[in-house]
Amino acid sequence: MNSTAYNIEGVSQKNSTCKYDFNSSSAEDLPHPPPHLPRFTAAAQVRVTLTLLLCALSACCNLALLYSASHNHRKRSHVRLLITNLAVADLLVTFVVMPLDAVWNITMQWLAGDLACRTLMFLKLVAMYSCAFVTVVISLDRQAAILNPLSINKARKRNKVLLIVAWTMSVVLSIPQVFVFHVVVIDSPKRFIQCTTYGSFSSRWQETLYNMLTFTFLFLLPLFIMISCYSRILFEISKKMTEDSLLSNEVQLCRSKNNIPRARMRTLKMTVVIVLSFMVCWTPYYMLGLWYWFCPAGLEETVSQSLSHILFIFGLLNACLDPIIYGLFTIPLCMRHRQREHNIVAFELENTNNSLMTSIRNSTSSLTLKRLTVQQTSREKLEWDGEYVHRIGDDGAKNSVAFASHSTCMD
Repeated sequence: MNSTAYNIEGVSQKNSTCKYDFNSSSAEDLPHPPPHLPRFTAAAQVRVTLTLLLCALSACCNLALLYSASHNHRKRSHVRLLITNLAVADLLVTFVVMPLDAVWNITMQWLAGDLACRTLMFLKLVAMYSCAFVTVVISLDRQAAILNPLSINKARKRNKVLLIVAWTMSVVLSIPQVFVFHVVVIDSPKRFIQCTTYGSFSSRWQETLYNMLTFTFLFLLPLFIMISCYSRILFEISKKMTEDSLLSNEVQLCRSKNNIPRARMRTLKMTVVIVLSFMVCWTPYYMLGLWYWFCPAGLEETVSQSLSHILFIFGLLNACLDPIIYGLFTIPLCMRHRQREHNIVAFELENTNNSLMTSIRNSTSSLTLKRLTVQQTSREKLEWDGEYVHRIGDDGAKNSVAFASHSTCMD
């Protein structure tokens, strides 16, 4: 059976690509007499449709995340750097693995030549390794943030070094793909071309060993590191919660109940969900591949073709979930931050308006007081002038009478 008809064989044949179905054929696929050629079954058609839908969804979400990260100059945190690298790794899966898997299941054979066969098998494993290793870097960063909070100033430099190591290891560990994959052509029952590992290993145990080494670096080792990191984080949080319960009277300003900053706890929750989505999405498919490597006959009798397709699609879903998880944790925070800024601006405007109104009232009161003072002064002046004129009039009358009396006496 070819892996285009049965995805489980793709787990074996892609050998170093246990995470994705590379539609390759194993040594068992090309024996004599000739094998049954793959068919584009109904299950494969559903798989192609769902793969293309996931490709579109993942491209939109991850490109939106990269656009948001590159245009948000206000906040350049080291966590954003990690999430950006994870988005790039997911885009490798989106633009290399998903479209090729869909096209390969439609054509049922390899039509792109030997160079493309080796190159694309290399790129697929790079994409797979990068997703796993960047997720490991995120786990290590969260462990350092919780266990050594004073080293936060060195986090960006440390993460850059870890990311360089992660991408370098992804490339180096994928190089063997260039040598083990090649194009094989059969002529019976009809001409059929496939990109496969057939002939690269002299015996099956060598291929199984190569698969297991890849599986260890691709899944087991990252899984062990992630579990170790978050186990230590859980232990540290539990210890701090115990300390808080013993020091209940101590004032905790801007802290969560476990004595860890709320922003750091929110980031921790986000990364935990990202790591869990990676484990949940890919573990079933990895386990199925592991089963096939050691007991292929029993697996083919037990597991249906449809189930293998479903588990592969479920694994690809991880590339779509990462940006969605990041958005769910950051969009509410942005909304709260904007609401807080809006409240601050509204409060400042209200204070400004109140100050302005108070100033206007004071100015109006001052003008009114001055006007009243002027009016009072004018009134008093008029009264004084009137009194003065009256006095002059009385004195004039008295002088006239006196003058008249004097004139009479003279006469």
